[in-house]
Amino acid sequence: MSSPKRLAQLLSAHNTRPLFDSVEAFLFDCDGVIWKGDKLIHGVPQTLDLLRSKGKKLVFVTNNSTKSRRQYAIKFQSLGLSVTEDEIFSSSFAAAMYLKVNNFPQQNKVYVVGGEGIIEELQLAGYTGLGGPEDGEKRVQLKSNFLFEHDKTVGAVVVGLDPDINYYKLQYGTLCIRENPGCLFIATNRDAVGHMTDLQEWPGKKVNLHVVYNLDNFVSLQFLFWISGAGCMVGAMCGSTEKEPIVVGKPSTFMMEFLLKKFQIDTSKMCMVGDRLDTDILFGHNAGCKTLLVLSGVTTQSTLQDPSNIIQPDYYTSKISDILELLGQ
Repeated sequence: MSSPKRLAQLLSAHNTRPLFDSVEAFLFDCDGVIWKGDKLIHGVPQTLDLLRSKGKKLVFVTNNSTKSRRQYAIKFQSLGLSVTEDEIFSSSFAAAMYLKVNNFPQQNKVYVVGGEGIIEELQLAGYTGLGGPEDGEKRVQLKSNFLFEHDKTVGAVVVGLDPDINYYKLQYGTLCIRENPGCLFIATNRDAVGHMTDLQEWPGKKVNLHVVYNLDNFVSLQFLFWISGAGCMVGAMCGSTEKEPIVVGKPSTFMMEFLLKKFQIDTSKMCMVGDRLDTDILFGHNAGCKTLLVLSGVTTQSTLQDPSNIIQPDYYTSKISDILELLGQ
């Protein structure tokens, strides 16, 4: 007989202090936890300041591969948050580090279906990246006697979220994986969708829906969208290559290996804070961390408490600044 499913506890004045005292490092997702688009979520600066003042380590772990760690540090700074590159672990960085720790030959090239964040992290790791935004406008000529040429020295294809995905990139990546001996197929993550309003960032572009009400003016309407995530691009490549990728982003624990080496903190003394059950919370579970779900992003309370949901965090709350109030700060 299976044991009953443990349900998440609502963060309260009763359990916040024990959680706080038991954690040495807080791991934060970014989109939907720290910010929405280019706006901070209420109370984030004060919460991070409190955690730092109490000696807690802060790490930002994101599946958004469109930016490099350098670009993320610039974004944090633009929002008034003091965060260093060393505190940021993105899936773009994880893809480059996977190649490095597995001694991927530097003479081999890497084809990228994704954004400039991946290209930059590859360059910093000493690798030559092809594709990415540069191939966003390229087209395949579907005509007789046309041979699609690809670089035979490509030894890995990295697929992340790509707002400029096209048939050219899919064909190029497919040929490399299918025809170049030993070519690796790496996915930054397999997130199915992104959840947004016109005020919330998803990894790529923003969408605004406008309705014309006369010949001279527009009315901007705000709607809620589910937008295709990196899993859409990865799924397309899986279908054409008939292969499964090596996933380096959450919920894979590959990035955790770097965190453990850097901070030398047992995972039982870490708390993963995120807004997604299937990536952030599952990542925390897989790594042996405590987990805190915030309802400021993708996941709603009804989704969390749906009987069909099998991924339960240890705790949940509306936003990370609830910690301040519950600690009496």
